Amino acid sequence: MTQDPPSRLLSIGELAGRSGLAHSALRYYERHGLIGPVRNATNQRLYRRSDLRRLAFIRSAQRVGLSLAEIGEALASLPRSRTPTAEDWRTLSESWRPRLDQQIRRLTELRDRLDSCIGCGCLSLTSCGLSNPDDRAAELGSGAVYLARRVQRD
Repeated sequence: MTQDPPSRLLSIGELAGRSGLAHSALRYYERHGLIGPVRNATNQRLYRRSDLRRLAFIRSAQRVGLSLAEIGEALASLPRSRTPTAEDWRTLSESWRPRLDQQIRRLTELRDRLDSCIGCGCLSLTSCGLSNPDDRAAELGSGAVYLARRVQRD
């Protein structure tokens, strides 16, 4: 791995200031292997400037709904010896497209169905297409069948 000159490295305070993240968040991401500081002779955490891009990626990935494990997998595919290129990032972001399209479809359907549900005001598990489409819960018995199952498992 290419060594960054010490003048190009950032302290945890500088990284926090530049990224807008708290020191605790940076240490959390470090514990999960999402960023990895180098240590100087006095054991101080120093971060590569490329970690700023990794942090921006982490925040974007979380907004999309990726788990830390998924984010870690994605980051593991990026080079640590250099700042990722636009092509590196494009490849990663393309892998999100199907997931984003699915989320958009689900949210659009929820928005459209919620409009009609708010209009009728019923929120009935018997007739509400949002909570109980086609009254599937009727096969499970009467009453709060979903709640009863959850309580039995706990």
